[in-house]
Amino acid sequence: MATHLKHATPKTREGSTSTDVSSVVANVIADVRTQGDTAVREYSAKFDQWSHASFRLSPEEIDATISRVPAQTLEDIRTAQENVRRFAQLQLESLSDFEAEVEPGVLLGQKNIPVNAVGAYVPGGRYPLLASAHMTIVTAKVAGVERVAAATPAARGVIPDASVAAMHLAGADEIYLLGGVQAVAALALGTETIAAVDILVGPGNAYVAEAKRQLFGEVGIDLFAGPTEVLIVADETADPLLTAVDLLSQAEHGPDSPAVLVTTSKDLAERTLAEIDRLLPGLPTGEVAGQAWREHGEVILAESLAEAYQITDEYASEHVQILTQDPREALDALTNYGALFLGENTCVSFGDKVIGTNHVLPTRKAARYTGGLWVGKYLKTVTYQEVTSPAASGELGELLGRAARAENFEGHARSGDLRAARRDGTLPSWAQAGR
Repeated sequence: MATHLKHATPKTREGSTSTDVSSVVANVIADVRTQGDTAVREYSAKFDQWSHASFRLSPEEIDATISRVPAQTLEDIRTAQENVRRFAQLQLESLSDFEAEVEPGVLLGQKNIPVNAVGAYVPGGRYPLLASAHMTIVTAKVAGVERVAAATPAARGVIPDASVAAMHLAGADEIYLLGGVQAVAALALGTETIAAVDILVGPGNAYVAEAKRQLFGEVGIDLFAGPTEVLIVADETADPLLTAVDLLSQAEHGPDSPAVLVTTSKDLAERTLAEIDRLLPGLPTGEVAGQAWREHGEVILAESLAEAYQITDEYASEHVQILTQDPREALDALTNYGALFLGENTCVSFGDKVIGTNHVLPTRKAARYTGGLWVGKYLKTVTYQEVTSPAASGELGELLGRAARAENFEGHARSGDLRAARRDGTLPSWAQAGR
Protein backbone atom coordinates (compact mmCIF):
# COMPACT_ATOMS: atom_id res chain seq x y z
CA MET A 1 0.00 0.00 0.00
CA ALA A 2 1.49 3.33 -1.09
CA THR A 3 1.80 6.18 1.39
CA HIS A 4 2.11 9.93 0.86
CA LEU A 5 5.16 11.59 2.35
CA LYS A 6 4.04 14.91 0.88
CA HIS A 7 0.54 15.85 -0.22
CA ALA A 8 -0.55 18.53 -2.65
CA THR A 9 -2.21 21.36 -0.73
CA PRO A 10 -3.61 23.81 -3.30
CA LYS A 11 -4.87 27.05 -1.82
CA THR A 12 -8.06 28.75 -2.87
CA ARG A 13 -7.02 31.69 -4.95
CA GLU A 14 -8.65 35.09 -5.04
CA GLY A 15 -9.36 36.67 -8.38
CA SER A 16 -10.26 34.93 -11.59
CA THR A 17 -12.35 31.81 -11.39
CA SER A 18 -12.96 29.43 -14.25
CA THR A 19 -16.33 31.14 -14.75
CA ASP A 20 -14.60 34.51 -15.02
CA VAL A 21 -12.13 33.14 -17.58
CA SER A 22 -14.92 31.61 -19.64
CA SER A 23 -16.94 34.83 -19.62
CA VAL A 24 -13.99 37.05 -20.57
CA VAL A 25 -13.02 34.70 -23.39
CA ALA A 26 -16.56 34.48 -24.72
CA ASN A 27 -16.83 38.29 -24.82
CA VAL A 28 -13.55 38.71 -26.68
CA ILE A 29 -14.47 36.03 -29.23
CA ALA A 30 -17.89 37.61 -29.78
CA ASP A 31 -16.31 41.03 -30.35
CA VAL A 32 -13.72 39.67 -32.79
CA ARG A 33 -16.47 37.80 -34.61
CA THR A 34 -18.54 40.95 -35.14
CA GLN A 35 -15.95 43.73 -35.22
CA GLY A 36 -12.91 42.01 -36.73
CA ASP A 37 -9.70 44.04 -36.78
CA THR A 38 -11.22 46.83 -34.68
CA ALA A 39 -11.79 44.46 -31.75
CA VAL A 40 -8.40 42.82 -32.21
CA ARG A 41 -6.70 46.21 -32.07
CA GLU A 42 -8.62 47.34 -28.99
CA TYR A 43 -7.88 44.15 -27.04
CA SER A 44 -4.22 44.16 -28.08
CA ALA A 45 -3.84 47.68 -26.73
CA LYS A 46 -5.72 46.76 -23.55
CA PHE A 47 -3.98 43.49 -22.70
CA ASP A 48 -0.51 43.84 -24.28
CA GLN A 49 -0.10 47.63 -24.60
CA TRP A 50 0.66 47.00 -28.28
CA SER A 51 -0.86 48.69 -31.30
CA HIS A 52 0.65 48.93 -34.75
CA ALA A 53 -0.39 49.93 -38.24
CA SER A 54 -0.31 46.28 -39.21
CA PHE A 55 -0.15 43.34 -36.84
CA ARG A 56 1.49 41.25 -39.55
CA LEU A 57 5.24 41.78 -39.74
CA SER A 58 6.63 42.67 -43.16
CA PRO A 59 9.72 40.88 -44.54
CA GLU A 60 11.75 44.00 -43.76
CA GLU A 61 10.50 44.11 -40.17
CA ILE A 62 11.29 40.40 -39.76
CA ASP A 63 14.83 40.93 -41.07
CA ALA A 64 15.35 43.88 -38.72
CA THR A 65 14.06 41.87 -35.78
CA ILE A 66 16.31 38.90 -36.52
CA SER A 67 19.32 41.21 -36.82
CA ARG A 68 18.92 42.03 -33.12
CA VAL A 69 19.14 38.37 -32.03
CA PRO A 70 22.58 37.13 -30.87
CA ALA A 71 24.32 34.83 -33.34
CA GLN A 72 24.59 32.01 -30.81
CA THR A 73 20.86 32.15 -30.14
CA LEU A 74 20.14 31.92 -33.87
CA GLU A 75 22.49 28.97 -34.21
CA ASP A 76 20.83 27.21 -31.28
CA ILE A 77 17.38 27.84 -32.76
CA ARG A 78 18.48 26.28 -36.05
CA THR A 79 19.94 23.25 -34.27
CA ALA A 80 16.84 22.66 -32.17
CA GLN A 81 14.59 23.07 -35.20
CA GLU A 82 16.64 20.60 -37.19
CA ASN A 83 16.18 18.08 -34.38
CA VAL A 84 12.41 18.64 -34.43
CA ARG A 85 12.36 18.45 -38.24
CA ARG A 86 14.26 15.16 -38.24
CA PHE A 87 11.88 13.51 -35.78
CA ALA A 88 8.78 14.85 -37.54
CA GLN A 89 10.13 13.49 -40.83
CA LEU A 90 10.57 10.06 -39.22
CA GLN A 91 6.96 10.24 -38.04
CA LEU A 92 5.79 11.18 -41.53
CA GLU A 93 7.67 8.25 -43.03
CA SER A 94 5.86 5.90 -40.64
CA LEU A 95 2.57 6.83 -42.33
CA SER A 96 1.61 5.54 -45.73
CA ASP A 97 -1.08 5.90 -48.35
CA PHE A 98 -2.38 2.63 -49.76
CA GLU A 99 -4.81 1.16 -52.23
CA ALA A 100 -5.88 -2.48 -52.18
CA GLU A 101 -8.17 -4.62 -54.34
CA VAL A 102 -10.02 -6.29 -51.47
CA GLU A 103 -12.31 -8.25 -53.79
CA PRO A 104 -12.14 -8.60 -57.57
CA GLY A 105 -13.11 -5.19 -58.93
CA VAL A 106 -13.40 -3.52 -55.48
CA LEU A 107 -10.68 -0.96 -54.74
CA LEU A 108 -10.31 0.68 -51.32
CA GLY A 109 -7.71 3.28 -50.50
CA GLN A 110 -6.37 5.67 -47.90
CA LYS A 111 -4.69 9.05 -48.33
CA ASN A 112 -3.06 11.41 -45.82
CA ILE A 113 -3.79 14.99 -46.88
CA PRO A 114 -2.34 18.02 -45.07
CA VAL A 115 -4.76 20.62 -43.76
CA ASN A 116 -4.59 23.82 -45.79
CA ALA A 117 -3.97 26.40 -43.06
CA VAL A 118 -2.62 26.27 -39.50
CA GLY A 119 -2.69 28.93 -36.81
CA ALA A 120 0.31 28.49 -34.50
CA TYR A 121 0.30 30.32 -31.18
CA VAL A 122 3.70 30.97 -29.58
CA PRO A 123 3.27 32.19 -25.98
CA GLY A 124 5.05 35.20 -24.52
CA GLY A 125 4.30 36.60 -21.08
CA ARG A 126 6.42 35.16 -18.26
CA TYR A 127 8.54 33.10 -20.64
CA PRO A 128 8.97 33.63 -24.40
CA LEU A 129 8.60 30.03 -25.53
CA LEU A 130 10.85 29.87 -28.57
CA ALA A 131 10.56 26.10 -28.57
CA SER A 132 6.82 26.32 -29.24
CA ALA A 133 7.67 27.77 -32.65
CA HIS A 134 9.81 24.72 -33.37
CA MET A 135 7.15 22.26 -32.23
CA THR A 136 4.14 23.78 -33.99
CA ILE A 137 5.51 25.37 -37.16
CA VAL A 138 8.34 23.03 -38.15
CA THR A 139 6.11 19.99 -37.68
CA ALA A 140 3.33 21.55 -39.76
CA LYS A 141 5.73 22.27 -42.59
CA VAL A 142 7.09 18.72 -42.53
CA ALA A 143 3.49 17.53 -42.83
CA GLY A 144 3.12 19.62 -45.98
CA VAL A 145 0.87 22.41 -44.70
CA GLU A 146 0.78 25.17 -47.31
CA ARG A 147 0.01 28.12 -45.00
CA VAL A 148 1.14 28.55 -41.41
CA ALA A 149 0.06 31.80 -39.73
CA ALA A 150 1.91 32.29 -36.46
CA ALA A 151 1.15 34.72 -33.65
CA THR A 152 3.03 35.81 -30.55
CA PRO A 153 2.37 38.71 -28.20
CA ALA A 154 4.39 41.90 -28.02
CA ALA A 155 3.82 41.86 -24.26
CA ARG A 156 3.99 45.31 -22.66
CA GLY A 157 4.66 46.67 -26.13
CA VAL A 158 8.03 44.93 -26.53
CA ILE A 159 8.76 42.94 -29.70
CA PRO A 160 10.04 39.45 -28.75
CA ASP A 161 12.98 39.34 -31.16
CA ALA A 162 14.05 35.75 -30.50
CA SER A 163 10.48 34.43 -30.79
CA VAL A 164 10.02 36.18 -34.13
CA ALA A 165 13.33 34.73 -35.32
CA ALA A 166 12.27 31.24 -34.27
CA MET A 167 8.91 31.58 -36.06
CA HIS A 168 10.56 32.80 -39.25
CA LEU A 169 13.29 30.16 -39.26
CA ALA A 170 10.68 27.48 -38.56
CA GLY A 171 8.95 28.39 -41.83
CA ALA A 172 5.98 30.54 -40.81
CA ASP A 173 4.33 32.10 -43.86
CA GLU A 174 2.77 34.92 -41.83
CA ILE A 175 3.91 36.33 -38.48
CA TYR A 176 1.54 38.43 -36.36
CA LEU A 177 2.44 40.35 -33.21
CA LEU A 178 -0.75 39.39 -31.41
CA GLY A 179 -1.34 37.63 -28.13
CA GLY A 180 -4.00 36.00 -26.02
CA VAL A 181 -7.62 35.38 -26.89
CA GLN A 182 -7.67 38.10 -29.55
CA ALA A 183 -4.89 36.29 -31.43
CA VAL A 184 -6.46 32.84 -31.50
CA ALA A 185 -9.92 34.28 -32.20
CA ALA A 186 -8.59 36.29 -35.15
CA LEU A 187 -6.82 33.21 -36.55
CA ALA A 188 -9.84 30.98 -36.06
CA LEU A 189 -12.55 33.33 -37.29
CA GLY A 190 -10.65 35.55 -39.69
CA THR A 191 -10.78 39.34 -39.88
CA GLU A 192 -10.46 41.92 -42.64
CA THR A 193 -6.68 41.41 -42.70
CA ILE A 194 -6.19 37.89 -41.27
CA ALA A 195 -7.48 34.88 -43.17
CA ALA A 196 -9.07 32.12 -41.09
CA VAL A 197 -7.18 28.89 -40.46
CA ASP A 198 -8.33 25.27 -40.26
CA ILE A 199 -6.64 24.25 -36.99
CA LEU A 200 -5.19 26.06 -33.97
CA VAL A 201 -2.09 24.66 -32.27
CA GLY A 202 0.27 25.64 -29.50
CA PRO A 203 0.23 26.13 -25.73
CA GLY A 204 -0.92 29.19 -23.83
CA ASN A 205 -2.32 30.45 -20.54
CA ALA A 206 -5.75 29.66 -19.13
CA TYR A 207 -7.39 32.27 -21.39
CA VAL A 208 -5.79 30.90 -24.55
CA ALA A 209 -6.73 27.35 -23.56
CA GLU A 210 -10.33 28.40 -22.92
CA ALA A 211 -10.46 30.25 -26.24
CA LYS A 212 -9.36 27.13 -28.08
CA ARG A 213 -12.01 25.14 -26.19
CA GLN A 214 -14.76 27.57 -27.16
CA LEU A 215 -13.63 27.76 -30.80
CA PHE A 216 -13.24 23.99 -31.20
CA GLY A 217 -15.66 22.80 -33.85
CA GLU A 218 -15.42 25.94 -35.93
CA VAL A 219 -11.74 25.03 -36.22
CA GLY A 220 -9.71 22.06 -35.13
CA ILE A 221 -7.32 22.24 -32.20
CA ASP A 222 -4.32 20.19 -31.16
CA LEU A 223 -5.54 19.38 -27.63
CA PHE A 224 -7.00 20.90 -24.48
CA ALA A 225 -3.96 22.05 -22.50
CA GLY A 226 -3.57 22.60 -18.77
CA PRO A 227 -0.62 23.37 -16.49
CA THR A 228 2.66 21.54 -17.15
CA GLU A 229 2.95 18.23 -15.25
CA VAL A 230 5.85 15.97 -14.32
CA LEU A 231 5.93 12.64 -12.52
CA ILE A 232 9.22 10.92 -11.67
CA VAL A 233 9.45 7.20 -10.90
CA ALA A 234 12.61 6.47 -8.91
CA ASP A 235 14.18 3.61 -7.00
CA GLU A 236 17.07 3.50 -4.56
CA THR A 237 19.62 3.96 -7.38
CA ALA A 238 18.41 7.48 -8.21
CA ASP A 239 20.44 10.57 -7.35
CA PRO A 240 18.51 12.83 -4.92
CA LEU A 241 20.09 16.01 -6.31
CA LEU A 242 19.23 15.10 -9.91
CA THR A 243 15.70 14.11 -8.86
CA ALA A 244 15.18 17.41 -7.04
CA VAL A 245 16.55 19.49 -9.90
CA ASP A 246 14.33 17.75 -12.46
CA LEU A 247 11.21 18.19 -10.32
CA LEU A 248 11.90 21.90 -9.91
CA SER A 249 12.73 22.33 -13.60
CA GLN A 250 9.11 21.56 -14.42
CA ALA A 251 7.60 23.29 -11.37
CA GLU A 252 8.99 26.60 -12.65
CA HIS A 253 6.55 26.49 -15.59
CA GLY A 254 3.84 27.96 -13.38
CA PRO A 255 2.51 28.17 -9.83
CA ASP A 256 -0.09 25.49 -10.59
CA SER A 257 2.27 22.93 -12.18
CA PRO A 258 2.09 19.52 -10.46
CA ALA A 259 5.42 17.83 -9.71
CA VAL A 260 5.16 14.29 -8.35
CA LEU A 261 7.77 11.81 -7.12
CA VAL A 262 6.78 8.14 -6.87
CA THR A 263 9.57 6.09 -5.33
CA THR A 264 10.25 2.74 -3.71
CA SER A 265 12.95 4.27 -1.50
CA LYS A 266 12.08 6.26 1.64
CA ASP A 267 15.71 7.37 1.88
CA LEU A 268 15.63 8.73 -1.69
CA ALA A 269 12.34 10.51 -0.96
CA GLU A 270 13.62 12.19 2.20
CA ARG A 271 16.91 13.23 0.64
CA THR A 272 15.10 14.63 -2.42
CA LEU A 273 12.81 16.68 -0.16
CA ALA A 274 15.87 18.05 1.62
CA GLU A 275 17.56 18.94 -1.69
CA ILE A 276 14.46 20.80 -2.88
CA ASP A 277 14.41 22.84 0.32
CA ARG A 278 18.11 23.61 -0.16
CA LEU A 279 17.84 24.53 -3.85
CA LEU A 280 14.69 26.66 -3.90
CA PRO A 281 16.09 29.80 -2.22
CA GLY A 282 18.82 30.10 -4.85
CA LEU A 283 16.66 29.36 -7.89
CA PRO A 284 15.93 32.53 -9.90
CA THR A 285 12.45 31.19 -10.66
CA GLY A 286 12.09 29.96 -7.08
CA GLU A 287 9.02 32.06 -6.32
CA VAL A 288 7.01 30.33 -9.03
CA ALA A 289 8.59 26.90 -8.59
CA GLY A 290 8.27 27.13 -4.81
CA GLN A 291 4.57 27.86 -4.94
CA ALA A 292 4.03 25.02 -7.40
CA TRP A 293 5.96 22.63 -5.19
CA ARG A 294 4.25 23.70 -1.96
CA GLU A 295 0.75 23.55 -3.37
CA HIS A 296 0.98 20.88 -6.06
CA GLY A 297 4.05 18.82 -5.23
CA GLU A 298 3.64 15.24 -4.05
CA VAL A 299 5.94 12.49 -2.82
CA ILE A 300 4.52 8.96 -2.79
CA LEU A 301 6.27 5.93 -1.31
CA ALA A 302 5.35 2.70 -3.16
CA GLU A 303 6.01 -0.80 -1.89
CA SER A 304 7.30 -2.01 -5.27
CA LEU A 305 8.06 -0.79 -8.76
CA ALA A 306 4.96 -2.62 -9.96
CA GLU A 307 2.88 -0.48 -7.59
CA ALA A 308 4.81 2.63 -8.65
CA TYR A 309 3.96 1.95 -12.30
CA GLN A 310 0.30 1.39 -11.40
CA ILE A 311 0.19 4.74 -9.60
CA THR A 312 1.90 6.40 -12.55
CA ASP A 313 -0.70 5.10 -14.99
CA GLU A 314 -3.45 6.40 -12.71
CA TYR A 315 -1.90 9.89 -12.77
CA ALA A 316 -1.50 9.78 -16.59
CA SER A 317 0.97 12.65 -16.37
CA GLU A 318 2.11 14.84 -19.23
CA HIS A 319 5.79 14.03 -18.61
CA VAL A 320 6.94 10.79 -16.96
CA GLN A 321 10.62 10.42 -16.09
CA ILE A 322 12.10 7.06 -15.08
CA LEU A 323 15.09 7.05 -12.71
CA THR A 324 15.48 3.35 -11.95
CA GLN A 325 18.08 0.65 -12.38
CA ASP A 326 16.34 -0.62 -15.53
CA PRO A 327 14.43 2.38 -16.97
CA ARG A 328 13.47 0.66 -20.25
CA GLU A 329 11.14 -1.75 -18.46
CA ALA A 330 8.76 1.22 -18.20
CA LEU A 331 8.18 0.96 -21.95
CA ASP A 332 6.24 -2.25 -21.31
CA ALA A 333 4.92 -1.41 -17.85
CA LEU A 334 3.27 1.95 -18.60
CA THR A 335 0.40 2.89 -20.90
CA ASN A 336 -0.70 6.40 -19.79
CA TYR A 337 1.73 9.27 -20.37
CA GLY A 338 2.28 12.16 -22.74
CA ALA A 339 6.00 11.56 -23.16
CA LEU A 340 8.41 9.17 -21.45
CA PHE A 341 11.98 10.06 -20.44
CA LEU A 342 14.20 7.08 -19.68
CA GLY A 343 17.22 7.14 -17.41
CA GLU A 344 19.32 9.72 -15.60
CA ASN A 345 20.89 11.00 -18.83
CA THR A 346 17.47 12.04 -20.19
CA CYS A 347 15.79 15.04 -18.57
CA VAL A 348 12.28 16.26 -19.35
CA SER A 349 13.72 19.65 -20.26
CA PHE A 350 15.44 18.02 -23.27
CA GLY A 351 11.96 17.28 -24.61
CA ASP A 352 10.75 20.77 -23.73
CA LYS A 353 13.43 22.52 -25.73
CA VAL A 354 15.92 20.68 -27.91
CA ILE A 355 15.85 16.90 -28.39
CA GLY A 356 13.34 16.84 -31.24
CA THR A 357 10.21 15.17 -29.88
CA ASN A 358 7.17 17.43 -29.57
CA HIS A 359 6.52 19.26 -26.30
CA VAL A 360 2.82 19.98 -26.93
CA LEU A 361 1.46 17.15 -24.80
CA PRO A 362 -1.74 16.04 -23.05
CA THR A 363 -2.37 17.18 -19.47
CA ARG A 364 -5.08 16.60 -16.83
CA LYS A 365 -5.14 12.84 -17.49
CA ALA A 366 -5.87 13.25 -21.19
CA ALA A 367 -2.92 10.89 -21.76
CA ARG A 368 -5.43 8.10 -21.06
CA TYR A 369 -6.88 8.63 -24.53
CA THR A 370 -4.51 10.74 -26.64
CA GLY A 371 -0.90 11.46 -27.36
CA GLY A 372 0.60 14.86 -28.04
CA LEU A 373 1.03 17.04 -31.10
CA TRP A 374 2.73 15.20 -33.96
CA VAL A 375 3.02 15.37 -37.71
CA GLY A 376 -0.17 13.30 -38.09
CA LYS A 377 -2.23 16.00 -36.35
CA TYR A 378 -1.77 18.17 -39.44
CA LEU A 379 -2.93 15.38 -41.75
CA LYS A 380 -6.44 14.25 -42.58
CA THR A 381 -6.50 10.51 -43.10
CA VAL A 382 -9.24 10.06 -45.70
CA THR A 383 -10.55 7.07 -47.59
CA TYR A 384 -11.77 6.45 -51.14
CA GLN A 385 -13.60 3.62 -52.86
CA GLU A 386 -13.99 2.48 -56.45
CA VAL A 387 -15.94 -0.50 -57.77
CA THR A 388 -14.81 -1.25 -61.32
CA SER A 389 -16.62 -4.58 -61.78
CA PRO A 390 -20.39 -4.68 -62.55
CA ALA A 391 -20.50 -8.13 -60.96
CA ALA A 392 -18.96 -6.89 -57.72
CA SER A 393 -21.26 -3.84 -57.75
CA GLY A 394 -24.28 -6.10 -58.12
CA GLU A 395 -23.20 -8.38 -55.31
CA LEU A 396 -22.62 -5.43 -53.00
CA GLY A 397 -25.97 -4.00 -54.11
CA GLU A 398 -27.81 -7.13 -53.00
CA LEU A 399 -26.03 -7.01 -49.62
CA LEU A 400 -26.82 -3.30 -49.27
CA GLY A 401 -30.49 -3.87 -50.04
CA ARG A 402 -30.84 -6.40 -47.25
CA ALA A 403 -28.69 -4.48 -44.75
CA ALA A 404 -30.45 -1.14 -45.34
CA ARG A 405 -33.96 -2.57 -45.08
CA ALA A 406 -33.02 -4.15 -41.75
CA GLU A 407 -32.53 -0.55 -40.60
CA ASN A 408 -35.60 0.82 -42.45
CA PHE A 409 -33.45 2.87 -44.85
CA GLU A 410 -35.42 2.31 -48.04
CA GLY A 411 -33.55 4.97 -50.02
CA HIS A 412 -30.23 3.31 -49.24
CA ALA A 413 -31.68 -0.06 -50.19
CA ARG A 414 -32.81 1.21 -53.59
CA SER A 415 -29.28 2.44 -54.37
CA GLY A 416 -28.22 -1.17 -53.87
CA ASP A 417 -31.18 -2.58 -55.78
CA LEU A 418 -30.31 -0.49 -58.83
CA ARG A 419 -26.71 -1.74 -58.92
CA ALA A 420 -27.87 -5.33 -58.65
CA ALA A 421 -30.42 -4.82 -61.42
CA ARG A 422 -27.93 -3.06 -63.73
CA ARG A 423 -25.65 -6.06 -63.40
CA ASP A 424 -28.49 -8.24 -64.64
CA GLY A 425 -29.57 -5.83 -67.38
CA THR A 426 -32.93 -5.09 -65.73
CA LEU A 427 -34.66 -2.48 -63.60
CA PRO A 428 -36.09 -3.11 -60.12
CA SER A 429 -39.86 -3.12 -59.92
CA TRP A 430 -40.04 0.14 -57.95
CA ALA A 431 -38.07 1.88 -60.74
CA GLN A 432 -40.44 0.65 -63.46
CA ALA A 433 -43.56 2.11 -61.86
CA GLY A 434 -44.91 5.02 -63.88
CA ARG A 435 -42.43 4.62 -66.76
